[in-house]
Amino acid sequence: MANPRIPLPIDEVLAEISARLAGAPRLVLAAPPGAGKTTRVPLSLAGFLDLAPAVNGRILMLEPRRIAARMAAQQMAKSLGEPLGRRVGLTTRVDRKVSAETVIEVITDGLFTRRILNDPELKGVGAVLFDEFHERRLNSDLGLALALESQGAFNEGLKLVIMSATLDTARVSAVFDAPVVESEGRMYPVETRYLGRSQDRIEDRMAAAVRRALREETGSILAFLPGAGEIQRTEKRLEGLGADVLVAPLFGALTLAEQDAAVSPAPAGTRKIVLATDIAESALTIEGVRIVIDSGLSRVAEDNIGGLGSRLTTVRASRASVDQRRGRAGRLEPGVCYRLWDEEATRGLMSAPVPEILSSDLSGLVLTLAEWGERDARNLTWMDAPPAGRLEVAADLLRTLRAVEEDGRLTALGSEMSRLPLAPRLAALVAGSVGGERALAAEVAALA
Repeated sequence: MANPRIPLPIDEVLAEISARLAGAPRLVLAAPPGAGKTTRVPLSLAGFLDLAPAVNGRILMLEPRRIAARMAAQQMAKSLGEPLGRRVGLTTRVDRKVSAETVIEVITDGLFTRRILNDPELKGVGAVLFDEFHERRLNSDLGLALALESQGAFNEGLKLVIMSATLDTARVSAVFDAPVVESEGRMYPVETRYLGRSQDRIEDRMAAAVRRALREETGSILAFLPGAGEIQRTEKRLEGLGADVLVAPLFGALTLAEQDAAVSPAPAGTRKIVLATDIAESALTIEGVRIVIDSGLSRVAEDNIGGLGSRLTTVRASRASVDQRRGRAGRLEPGVCYRLWDEEATRGLMSAPVPEILSSDLSGLVLTLAEWGERDARNLTWMDAPPAGRLEVAADLLRTLRAVEEDGRLTALGSEMSRLPLAPRLAALVAGSVGGERALAAEVAALA
């Protein structure tokens, strides 16, 4: 039995979204956190709410993270009163639940790239929705560029929807020649309290802030830390808070059961403290949370010396990110946001994260484009064009690895490399090995 539908701000523009898509191949949707875009827009376009179907064919919705994909798919299936895998399906590297009935398929952005490479026409697909596009992950930018190619060359009926909470809508609209629909968010008042910086370890400062918030406020807490190590050390420092306080870590490497436990409501009479990385920044709503504690730090991927993929570096979060985090405190009721820095420092933050396409190793992107049959990335449409210097370095590396010919055409080795979920250097190590050496190479690549 379908669950009763709670009104959300996005409901007011669902009819406009369908009407705009009827007359345009692309659409930009700006909707702040809490509007309901992730779970309502696909259902509406499929005709599962109050409107007629606006899309002919399956709807693919891209999510940048596995946990966000799984939570969105589960919530939509639950709203229809169905198990996951019927009309709403899910595809990630560790979980695939789809069937002949599936109309909406939530898929991670990296797997979408593989899907479109295998099927450039996207047969049977009527729309591709790019959720949380403001994160500007390399896979999302690449997936959109390839989807635009598919739309122009193979699938004229394909609809593309770019959805985000913090987009420069005018610029996105101009780049992709798409009309804009904006939804007003539902945001309760959030009081911001600055606790200042110190030379203490971030785990000590976070633990102290959590204890302070427990004394000063009611409700559950969502605390943002840069990575799993900081989360685990903070969790250790919060031992002994009492039987009525539950501490739950939330990061990508946890099991599905551990992730579900973190985002589920706290038991009656219990307060929950969720220690999370930025995976909880935008796509997830954790019931009962009205307090956010923000370390002000993020972990981003940067080029690794030697080309063995990327390394994670801790940096100050952007203004867009800390504003997103603050908004988590006002999703369900008035809330409080504690920030572990001085108020004046907020003005010095970058306005938004640097798009990965401008700062990352592009050898994987160039290899993917070679498999697509495109030797010049400038021929595709990008929100931000990949830098020419990085493209040339990437092409040189691929020629050295014998993944592409001198003219950029994909080699047999390169074709095998492109199908491995590894950085090109590691993929070459595995693809170039034979027999027992191949198994050993795969183990080495997994540890790199």
